[in-house]
Amino acid sequence: MKKLDINKKLDVREILDDLENYRPKRRGWTWREKIDNLQIGPHTYNDCSKPLKNSIGIPAAVQYFDNLDPQPKETITTEIASGRFEDDIRRMRMAAWHGADHMMVIRTAGQSHFDGLIEGTPQGIGGIPVTRKQIRAQRKAIDLIEEEVGRPINYHSYVSGVAGPEVAVMFAEEGVNGAHQDPQYNVLYRNINMIRSFVDAAESKKVMAWADIAQIDGAHNANATARDAWKVMPELIVQHAINAIFSYKAGMKKENICLSTVPPSASPVPCMKYDLPYAVALRDFLSEYKMRAQQNTKYITSSSREATVTHVMNMMISKLTRADIQSTITPDEGRNVPWHMYNIEACDTAKQTLVGLDGLMDMVEIKKDGYLPKKVRELKERAVLFLEELIEVGGYFEAVEKGFFVDSGMYPERNGDGIGRKINGGIGAGTVFERDEDYMAPVTAHFGYNNVAQYDPDAIDNPSSLIGGCTFEKPEKIVYIDELDENDNVYIRLDETEKYRNSNLIKPEVEWLADGTVQVELFLPTSKRIAEFAALEFAKKMNLSDPEVIHSEVMHPSEGTRIQLKGKLDFDVDITKLDIPPEAEVLSDEELWAEIERKPMKVVAATVGEDEHSVGLREVIDIKHGGIEKWGIEVEYLGTSCPVEKLVDAAIELNADAILASTIISHDDIHYKNMKRIHELCVEKGIRDKIIIACGGTQVTPEIAVKQGVDAGFGRGSKGIHVATFLVKKRKEMNNES
Repeated sequence: MKKLDINKKLDVREILDDLENYRPKRRGWTWREKIDNLQIGPHTYNDCSKPLKNSIGIPAAVQYFDNLDPQPKETITTEIASGRFEDDIRRMRMAAWHGADHMMVIRTAGQSHFDGLIEGTPQGIGGIPVTRKQIRAQRKAIDLIEEEVGRPINYHSYVSGVAGPEVAVMFAEEGVNGAHQDPQYNVLYRNINMIRSFVDAAESKKVMAWADIAQIDGAHNANATARDAWKVMPELIVQHAINAIFSYKAGMKKENICLSTVPPSASPVPCMKYDLPYAVALRDFLSEYKMRAQQNTKYITSSSREATVTHVMNMMISKLTRADIQSTITPDEGRNVPWHMYNIEACDTAKQTLVGLDGLMDMVEIKKDGYLPKKVRELKERAVLFLEELIEVGGYFEAVEKGFFVDSGMYPERNGDGIGRKINGGIGAGTVFERDEDYMAPVTAHFGYNNVAQYDPDAIDNPSSLIGGCTFEKPEKIVYIDELDENDNVYIRLDETEKYRNSNLIKPEVEWLADGTVQVELFLPTSKRIAEFAALEFAKKMNLSDPEVIHSEVMHPSEGTRIQLKGKLDFDVDITKLDIPPEAEVLSDEELWAEIERKPMKVVAATVGEDEHSVGLREVIDIKHGGIEKWGIEVEYLGTSCPVEKLVDAAIELNADAILASTIISHDDIHYKNMKRIHELCVEKGIRDKIIIACGGTQVTPEIAVKQGVDAGFGRGSKGIHVATFLVKKRKEMNNES
């Protein structure tokens, strides 16, 4: 299998080629390894892991810090739910370059109730269908992506629903590294019979233990469902504890059992007063297990800014306590539009926050007295009382039937609105049967008594030896089915978008290749209701089809409303027909500093003629705006409306290396006439061959400027770095320096 080429798009058809014979390169979960006192450039990190071979840093890193991209010690999750696995693969590649090493692919809606595996590559809703082919294709792609970035990547999906054990076996066979598995999720949120759910869970957990698959539980769904999330904190602790000890008893290593902990509140309530004590209490009680910290989703609105702030505040708790996995809910979760760029944005937010908080616990500590420890103790007591009553009423099943769970009261208060399920009811009721005395299961990972000794005493520790190895040892025994549906599969979708794959045609996209979706942001000076409908009308006039308002936010009841909307473009662009000027070459900061230190430079600058505009020139000059002063160039600024004669005389008097002339007014081509006059004056005064002349302004065309006799023209968008680079290179050219 060929390695990925950084300069080429990922080829989905190549991933699908010979997929029936592909085997995953490894199995089992891989944790990041913390490197103490990691030195990257001039900086030392205390809480980081090995840097990536290939990556993209946050925008500030790219612009100011030479793409400095330290990786936090926490595993970073990206949750992908596009419904098309072939586009999920492309998103995985982008996310990996931005620091994600836990690819959690959401399962399609309703799959919990499927009573067996499905096959092929159908399109999903709210996630991909979990099929062998889709899983294998993504694992194959991830094997390539992890080579590209230089770090193991964990692939994750869901072992739940009526077909949980079958899914667990398929995951073990296909190299899945992490999975959700919690029988309580089935019972409470999918109404699957509790007896069936717990029996299935025992088998599933045994299989996951064999495959070294890390498990994440589902307790956080209680605070996503309860009326007031912060009131279910005692119950959350109990749910975590039940699944954790169940998993351990089923054979899982404690280091592979992860609690899906979610801060139960969000601003504008005083969330730290709820969330931090809960985090401390949970980690105190379950200190032997791993923590997977996820952002609170119950209180996410359509504001991506608000969601991002919640994400950052939640990560402060992760840092103050402990998070082994930091999940990254996309900031557009409240819009139900999981787009490529928001997956990446969430990864960058996590990376930026965790690295920014590097070494925090070496500088601060959690208080041992006062409000925090009192609240922690209270939560622990409430959790213990909850568990005691659960036992008193006859156990977990009886407690669920009586509606103990997801009640909106803070235990021991009860509001009577908990989720109640019948012990003998729900999907799959009556489908659990006692094993016959001669029951035999000659397979590798199986919960309970295999009854194989009667056939071969040596098979007790290796039951699959009776059949020459099961699919875990002999993957060639796996039955691979390519496609079942001729109208809903990946090949049909690839054909529909073929002209946009590795071609010169492009369309905007946010979720699927060439989906044509764009986002537009407007401010409309009217009320929210009117603004929403006016925005749709504007979208139609912009020729956007299927416009939809995805966020509206009142700035003032009468002054205006912010609107974000999405729509689709029905045309594409041929990139071979684009007129793209060459990118301006710029020297690095280090090169500019070194050159000016070696040979100091002085320039005179002014806005010439009868022109009072100063902002553009000041931005090119001033150190505050990244102007040429930044690299040590000395500037004598003569102000605005400066006669060209005065500018040239000042250059002679100060023995300047260069003249910078700004000219905005262009009536009667006065800007070009002034440029020509500066050149002529320098010739008249005998300094033209000794001085550099550069002119700029929003109406300046560089080619026309040079025709006036000056050395360079700088138009709209020019920055100090462009001018400084030109001055240094031009001076070396004039002095015949290499």
